Amino acid sequence: MADKIKFALALVILAAGVAGFYLLSGQALILRVLAVLAGFGLAAVVAWKTEPGQQFFVFANEAVVEAKKVVWPSRKETVQTTGAVFLFVFVMALFLYLTDKSLEWILYDLVLGWKKS
Repeated sequence: MADKIKFALALVILAAGVAGFYLLSGQALILRVLAVLAGFGLAAVVAWKTEPGQQFFVFANEAVVEAKKVVWPSRKETVQTTGAVFLFVFVMALFLYLTDKSLEWILYDLVLGWKKS
């Protein structure tokens, strides 16, 4: 039950930060943005003190560890893959253009006899 109260308090703090952005409409933009960031920061601290917040923190740390294990492609592999994608897109666009123009010619010129001027 305490965790639900803490989460509700975190949401109220976050809403207060957003409300502060609009209530300070006559102030400088940096002050308004700081109000939102302060609300977000305080809400995050309150939410972090809950059991689900702690579980999320552990999950996020494990996700970072797993992301570090990823073998990222080299620059050469990235350029080659990007080139293959661009080539495929160009060939497909050319194919669709030629198909469209062929069907247009068959339907409008041969079947319907609507010669374009």
